[in-house]
Amino acid sequence: MPKRDIYLLSPKALAPETIAVAFAKTSRAPESFREIAAELTDEKSAQFHEKWVVGYGHASVAEHAVLHLALENVSRIAVEAIESNRLASYTEKSTRYQKWDSDAFTIPPELQDSPLQPEFTRTVGLLFETYQRSLEPVKTLVSGQAARRANETDEAYDRRVRSQYVDSCRFLLPAAANANLGLTANGRVIENTLRKLLSHPLAEVRQIGAEIKREARAEIPTLVKYAEPVPYLIETIRNLSALALPSDHSTAPFCELIDYDEYGEEKILAAALYRSSGVAYAQALNAVRAAPQPVRRQWAEALLGRLTRFDIPLRELEHATFTFDLIMDQGAYAEFKRHRMMTQTPQRLGCDLGYVTPRRIVEAGFEAEYRAAMDCAAETYYKLAAFNSDVAQYVVPNGYNRRVLASFNLRTAYHFCQLRSAANAHFSIRRIAQKVAEEIRRVYPLLSEFMFIKEDETWQAVEENYFG
Repeated sequence: MPKRDIYLLSPKALAPETIAVAFAKTSRAPESFREIAAELTDEKSAQFHEKWVVGYGHASVAEHAVLHLALENVSRIAVEAIESNRLASYTEKSTRYQKWDSDAFTIPPELQDSPLQPEFTRTVGLLFETYQRSLEPVKTLVSGQAARRANETDEAYDRRVRSQYVDSCRFLLPAAANANLGLTANGRVIENTLRKLLSHPLAEVRQIGAEIKREARAEIPTLVKYAEPVPYLIETIRNLSALALPSDHSTAPFCELIDYDEYGEEKILAAALYRSSGVAYAQALNAVRAAPQPVRRQWAEALLGRLTRFDIPLRELEHATFTFDLIMDQGAYAEFKRHRMMTQTPQRLGCDLGYVTPRRIVEAGFEAEYRAAMDCAAETYYKLAAFNSDVAQYVVPNGYNRRVLASFNLRTAYHFCQLRSAANAHFSIRRIAQKVAEEIRRVYPLLSEFMFIKEDETWQAVEENYFG
């Protein structure tokens, strides 16, 4: 009997494309991965990919070639485009734990030599200057409210206080603010990412796509060389923009459950029974529908009762979905967008929905300067929007609201609500998470009771305690 063998095909020794071919060949070659890899060269690997991945469309092979890309000084609005690809891993510079220098922003290429560029630069400069001036008074306020803990070091205390005052001041940072971003993805995802970036309406994003392609070709030349702009994406985005409805400035709830599976709890319990039974799904569903509530409660307990806050529920929870229409400030959306297992449709960032004001800004005596900067940003935004509504996004600060349509299943809801209602989550996203959890508990009372939600806080309390 052959001995089990588990080992690493190291990228230190083999090129990413070669590793991908070594894994691909095992479907038809009896040799070990070591033996297959030993026979490969970069040239043979390129020929394999040219024939099978490019020629015959066996794109899954490209998933075995993985790259780690470092992107520095890209705008926050460009980060959104990059991170819109679901099957990649991202880590970005945090507006919660780091402070921004006054020149750390991108001027959109579309504004080069434009008469609007000076006003854009002045407005973004004002936002950064106001941000810088806000740090000290809000820090003084927070320091007076946060007593030092026993045996807490200066470094630990400074870190704890900083996370609170920077949390409030970040609402002034515009979407033009630069960020650093680490991206890990396989060749198949990178190729799709490149096609989307190269087809984007913003010039900065297209430039980033071209630069990523240049760097990726050094490691996976065959897998990305045919990544080009996609007419379908370019023309569809243009056509949909032409069909845009007039903006609605009327008051709307910030969290509205607009659709959900009415029989979702029954379907999830039936799927759980189906997993370990020898019956058709229809029989399992009928059994759930015929069961009295105490029995359903026992089944729900069997499915979810042993969960801890560190566990991921079984996939049966994916058989029921919700759709929410949400309004949140741009700072909250920057965190919300990371939940890529959702299906999200964000509207273009703008100023039509107004902005929020953090309570600490008010209490620190900085409200007048804050509002003056936010109003100035809106004035410049509307001038830019008349020129190019996509470019106008760069000047919009984190404090302005935007809409996003989000569809996700109960398993994803567990993850989002638990993570984003936690005490260390930003208060903007805690408000959203608490309200989403409240809505899900209303329609799925049986299966939602096992979520670990911060119970000593409500979305109303977040509004009262953190917003002016």
